[in-house]
Amino acid sequence: MIDSLTYTQYSLALIILVVAYTFRGVTGFGSGLISIPLLALFLPLTFVVPFISILDISASVIHSIHTRKHIAWNVILRAIPFAVFGVVFALFIIKSVNTLILVKALGIFIILFAIYSLISPTLKKNDSFVWPVFAGFFGSLVGTLFGTGGPFYVFYFHLQKLDKTIFRATCAAVFLIDGLIRATGFTLSGFYTSTVLINIGLALPIMFLAMYIGEHLHTNISQRSFQKAIGVFLIFSGIALLLK
Repeated sequence: MIDSLTYTQYSLALIILVVAYTFRGVTGFGSGLISIPLLALFLPLTFVVPFISILDISASVIHSIHTRKHIAWNVILRAIPFAVFGVVFALFIIKSVNTLILVKALGIFIILFAIYSLISPTLKKNDSFVWPVFAGFFGSLVGTLFGTGGPFYVFYFHLQKLDKTIFRATCAAVFLIDGLIRATGFTLSGFYTSTVLINIGLALPIMFLAMYIGEHLHTNISQRSFQKAIGVFLIFSGIALLLK
């Protein structure tokens, strides 16, 4: 199916990657939430998720190097052990469940997260051990299935009331570690075919350029307005997946 893409579809994929990783350059996260539901409209999910996972790992390496002094390792280490279980369970689901069902499930998840982001409830600090378990397991589970497990970690970090700089640095680090665990699972399960690897090689320069643009992009739009716009966009993306 990848080999039969039209020039229009390749051009659309290029635009999606540029937008997604420019956004990540600005915010520090969210590339998977934007790119995966859109790419899944015309590409198989079993290609899209492993493909974006490597790009996200590369993006996380850049962020982690730049912000390594601000990473809250104590917060990360409470969640990561449970990520391994999430990956194993997700790989079992991928091998057992019809791909179309997974696409519909992705659409539902995207819509639910978009509604949550639009509501944006105020969260109080909570150090309960339940939340790192929740974030680690479901972050890696959903991340392996759909490539969009970041919201679970973001929710957990919000409960820790991390400083903005520490929050961004910690997000980059946990996405890197979680991504490496998922990539290992994908590799052992045979998802990284020559076709996937070739397309990753072609996409990496695009990702790096978009990240650079995002990191140097200054905007007067408030964080809340930006969040609302993305929330509305994600709802339409989720609906499109359900109608696929």
